[in-house]
Amino acid sequence: MLSSDHSSVVPINLFVALLCACIVIGHLLEEQRWMNESITALAVGLCTGVVILLTTGGKSSHLLVFSEDLFFIYLLPPIIFNAGFQVKKKQFFRNFMTIMLFGAVGTLISTAIISIGATHFFKKMNIGSLRIGDYLAIGAIFSATDSVCTLQVLNQDETPLLYSLVFGEGVVNDATSVVLFHAIQSIDLSHINSSIAAEFLGNFLYLFISSTILGVLTGLLSAYIIKKLYFGRHSTDREVALMILMAYLSYMLAELFYLSAILTVFFCGIVMSHYTWHNVTESSRITTKHAFATWSFVAEIFIFLYVGMDALDIEKWKVVSDSPGTSIMVSSILLGLVLVGRAAFVFPLSFLSNLTKKFPYEKIDIKQQVTIWWAGLMRGAVSMALAYNQFTRSGHTHLHGNAIMITSTITVVLFSTVVFGLMTKPLVRILLPSQKHTASMLSSESSSPKSFAVPLLSRQDSEDNQASHNVPRRTSLRMLLSTPSHTVHHYWRKFDNSFMRPVFGGRGFVPFVPCSPTDQSVHQWQ
Repeated sequence: MLSSDHSSVVPINLFVALLCACIVIGHLLEEQRWMNESITALAVGLCTGVVILLTTGGKSSHLLVFSEDLFFIYLLPPIIFNAGFQVKKKQFFRNFMTIMLFGAVGTLISTAIISIGATHFFKKMNIGSLRIGDYLAIGAIFSATDSVCTLQVLNQDETPLLYSLVFGEGVVNDATSVVLFHAIQSIDLSHINSSIAAEFLGNFLYLFISSTILGVLTGLLSAYIIKKLYFGRHSTDREVALMILMAYLSYMLAELFYLSAILTVFFCGIVMSHYTWHNVTESSRITTKHAFATWSFVAEIFIFLYVGMDALDIEKWKVVSDSPGTSIMVSSILLGLVLVGRAAFVFPLSFLSNLTKKFPYEKIDIKQQVTIWWAGLMRGAVSMALAYNQFTRSGHTHLHGNAIMITSTITVVLFSTVVFGLMTKPLVRILLPSQKHTASMLSSESSSPKSFAVPLLSRQDSEDNQASHNVPRRTSLRMLLSTPSHTVHHYWRKFDNSFMRPVFGGRGFVPFVPCSPTDQSVHQWQ
């Protein structure tokens, strides 16, 4: 290796060593549910940043320079894809309207409240030359929850309802926030009127729908190719490689067409787990399940480790060093707006969701609503990346307003992840006493590649057949809201079994062909 290239090898070695340290420390703290691996990686990153600051004489605090491409192109895709690939599809779509209420409609409400609040307070503080587009972007930036950290804090066995709701909302929320962010950047906000508002809404709907369709089509294409060509009869490596590359291709196609790559790769993961995963050999199923999970796990640790180190970047803090009080005030206001913005949609939308539930145990009670509100207060890498995108495009962080927003975002991310993250577990134990026996009531879904249960707001199907005399008489509004969800699910199953699975494969619909995935599975069990 050339000596000129050797300088870049040292920081990479150190960073990989720190990743290994985070995994080891996280394993040692496995029994301590208050300390999750996200907080561990943040702490290791902060300590490393301090050491680097001391050794470099205060000139630098991180080993690698933050890059949006690194985050959005290499680290985020495996996390979002794995979320879609491992989701319990049956429960996700059965409760799709509830998840969309929290993830999409709730994000819009939160964005509006945070944007209005930021405009009101920051204009009075004279923090810098922020435009209307910046205030709207602030709303989208701080509406993106950190589902990764939240899910590591919650226990799926003790609180299955909360875990599944936060999981479904978190992915849809991240996608909606990014779609909103790009829609805000794509239109001229200098003169807001009814036509601009209509254009904004149109862009949002276009990005949301087009991204979903692209993800579904890419997933179906991978299923069709693997089903027709039977890669497994010659080499399982080919079908595994094709699944991984097709998943990544869906993300990059969305970036190519300026769509929401998060939404695209999420629905690609759902479709591939529903069709493609069942078309490969048994060994390939095991390989892909663990490969996607491992890739996602390492990316999560990488992100939080870097966020911890980047929090001490001396360049950004020098710009705001002359007004530390202003920076603290901005961070406090943003934290307050995050609290209010989330409360403004969790409680009203929970009431609407409860109207669609037939049985009392399906409803979200007030204690669960408080827990859901609190568990979604954490902000993470998505907020960091969007803030960098918005406030470093011109003048980097030398502009006072941009520097304050970057440092305030870092402060909010660190404070919410550490403080809210540490307090989530005791809050859950106070509001919702442990009931581990509920885990045995959960239905298993063998058609999912997930190695552990992630029930999505639903109990065992047989419970739906409980005696109807225990249910209070429903109003016309409740009957109107609850009937369509069951009808849609019923007709989708009929359509899937009659048209989709015979063409694209799936559980029970892969034809028997010698040396095909079906043949491999049969021989394995003989």
